[in-house]
Amino acid sequence: MARKVPWIGTSWKMNKLRADAVAYAETLKASPFANTTAAQPFIIPPFPYIAEVAQLLKGTRVKVGAQNMHWDDKGAWTGEVSPLMVKDCGAVLVELGHSERRTFFNETDEAVGLKVKACLTHGLTALVCIGDTRSEYETGATADVLAKQTRYALKHVGKQAKGNVVIAYEPVWSIGEGGIPADPDFAADQHRRLKALTAEIVGEPLPILYGGSVNPQNCVALAGRDNIDGLFIGRSAWDATGYLGIIESVTRSLEA
Repeated sequence: MARKVPWIGTSWKMNKLRADAVAYAETLKASPFANTTAAQPFIIPPFPYIAEVAQLLKGTRVKVGAQNMHWDDKGAWTGEVSPLMVKDCGAVLVELGHSERRTFFNETDEAVGLKVKACLTHGLTALVCIGDTRSEYETGATADVLAKQTRYALKHVGKQAKGNVVIAYEPVWSIGEGGIPADPDFAADQHRRLKALTAEIVGEPLPILYGGSVNPQNCVALAGRDNIDGLFIGRSAWDATGYLGIIESVTRSLEA
């Protein structure tokens, strides 16, 4: 069996100024993990710093992404950013459907599906976030909620998602300050279900990442589970040293 090559990345959300972004990218570029083949590293800066970070990391294996985008190529969408603009800045993937976008900006499952379609139209990788709320988790509705969000995300692309869409399971009750990490066995079971569902829709299972209070203490246990294809990390990776430490821990454990 081929050794797992996990996706390991982070979104900075609305954090860092230009100097911080540049320093982080330069530290990452100078590390041995900039061109590692033992993992697929990726970072997702705020919009103003995408171009500079992408330029600094050009020629490495680090994928640079955007935290959102509109589904239209252009138009009267004040405050929005198009897939063409994202691509023009040097980003190669786009984070879509994060629970903060769904909760605070009223982003619907249908909107996420349209954005996924736009990503693929323009050769961008869609990183689709799905997740259950605390009440959904406590009532045993997790699997149904994740299945619904996944079906909508893939509604307009179907088999075209192969090699172009990555799913990140981020329990809403697990992300953010004070979040509780999902039990690795529980996460792995949800990933197993999602792998089967995406195989049904796409023809083969899509990569499914776990995100939600990932830290240096639990990263190895999570990444080592079957069906968990990588980690989408929050605040534990906002410092470049912390991010690189997690990559090192995970890749070393998978080589053992």
